[in-house]
Amino acid sequence: MKTMKLALVAFLVLSLGMQTARAAAPAPVSAEHGMVVSAHRLASDAGVEVLRKGGNAVDAAIAVAYALAVTFPEAGNIGGGGFMTIRLHDGRQTFIDFRETAPQAATASMYQDANGNVIPGLSTRGYRAVAIPGTVAGLELARTRYGSRPRAALMAAAIRLARDGFVLDHGDAQFLNEGAADFAKDGPSARIFMKNGRPWQKGDTFVQADLARMLQAISTKGAPAFYRGEIAQRIIAASRAHGGIMTLADFAAYRAVERKPVECDYRGYHIVSAPLPSSGGVVICETLNILSGYPLGALGFHSAQGVHYMTEALRRAYHDRNVNLGDPDFVKVDVDRLVSADYAATLRAGIAADKATSSLSLGLPGSGHEGKNTTHFSIVDAHGNAVSLTYTLNDWFGARVTPAGTGILLNDEMDDFSSKPGAPNMYGLVEGVNNAIAPGKRPLSSMSPTIVSRDGKLVMVVGTPGGSRIPTGVLQVMINILDHGMTVTEAVNAPRIHAQWLPDVIYYEAHALSADTMESLTARGHKLELMGYGNQIAVILVGGPAVGQAPYGRDLLYGAIDPRLPTGNVAGY
Repeated sequence: MKTMKLALVAFLVLSLGMQTARAAAPAPVSAEHGMVVSAHRLASDAGVEVLRKGGNAVDAAIAVAYALAVTFPEAGNIGGGGFMTIRLHDGRQTFIDFRETAPQAATASMYQDANGNVIPGLSTRGYRAVAIPGTVAGLELARTRYGSRPRAALMAAAIRLARDGFVLDHGDAQFLNEGAADFAKDGPSARIFMKNGRPWQKGDTFVQADLARMLQAISTKGAPAFYRGEIAQRIIAASRAHGGIMTLADFAAYRAVERKPVECDYRGYHIVSAPLPSSGGVVICETLNILSGYPLGALGFHSAQGVHYMTEALRRAYHDRNVNLGDPDFVKVDVDRLVSADYAATLRAGIAADKATSSLSLGLPGSGHEGKNTTHFSIVDAHGNAVSLTYTLNDWFGARVTPAGTGILLNDEMDDFSSKPGAPNMYGLVEGVNNAIAPGKRPLSSMSPTIVSRDGKLVMVVGTPGGSRIPTGVLQVMINILDHGMTVTEAVNAPRIHAQWLPDVIYYEAHALSADTMESLTARGHKLELMGYGNQIAVILVGGPAVGQAPYGRDLLYGAIDPRLPTGNVAGY
């Protein structure tokens, strides 16, 4: 097995200039038959083991998702939800939506006080912040329609890791300790995720016996064990005892949904990405359509002109995101128009080459929160089937509550709705009434599990966590590979920028922009602000380490995991 654990020292790559970063970027991990790129080494290994035994990419995705619920409880989950983009070897493609839904007792003003002001923390901590989880239903829908292996075989690794425990490395311990202050307020969470009041250390063994028992129930009985059996009953009992509004009827009514993905073309490549209720595919395709009119490769990586055009394109795509998009079962949206070449040409015509557009000039909507603490993994099997899966608890460790006897951390996904339309959230996103809370509704998301092909052949599988930075992270890695000719590791390691509609700012990672570039952008009217790291891109490139480069011997799969977080792994065989 070819594996690579990216150490913290990889941060040094990010502190160098672009030319230095490209020269210093390690060679991609390569494999001949199958590959998994995920946020945890043990989850990647679980997926590769399924591939080795003849399972397909969907089978491996189920194994990885359940393993991450054990090894990466910060975001891996069975108490949250997400999206899965699938491309089969024969070219068929589909999308599994297992986004969480609002309880039937939810109301548009449930997080506001009597004066209409948003109550801080009410939508982010505790049982009132929890939406109905979708992960188990989504994984089971994918398995029954596109998998090839029995559920018990795919869940065995996760059950073993929870029951017997696993040895923490430095990153594992660091992340568990970050939740200590909130875990201390919730008895069941404290008993599992705190080490008798002491910090976790590298080398400790982390055991989750309750979670192992719940996973075994799901393995034996399937989704009904979660939505109609003991698990649902324990979650509802805890919710009622702590002021939550979920009911057994909410759980029994939950359904994962298969949808048609968003599709577009960019410089001869075909992009397949997330449809509503995720905004990711619309933002990526709308932005790429605008940028297709500019010679980004010739302009150069992070040139002032290139960054200007990218910012202007993102400004317009995020404006449409926040004003027009929402759950398609509740809001009518003309997605075909938003991702059309004609619409992009209209938007491009309003972009001046030498002057920044005022975001407010694009018009205001009538707002919502989106947590950045998600996780993503990418998989390709020996037959060319591909899965790009992003799922989340929303905030780091979700609502930071664990129903007694379950070991399951619950999401705070209600925070992704607009608690009060018109007010900016923690990321500055200002959204309209399309994303207002309603019973049974799915909150708008930025998750962007994406697959790229060309001439009918698989080229790339990519995605990332990062809240509102998800589409911009995925977009830039794609552009780095397709326009700038970078290897997969160069494309992932390269410093990034982020721009959305509001606030009217270009955010940039350290050393992403030269002094001259920043001066030129400021002269155009752009505002610049340094940002920290927010993504963990997981990408597989098919055919060679860069587009057009010869493969290493027989190896056709090349993977990279973002070094910006101290966990992550590429595994293949």
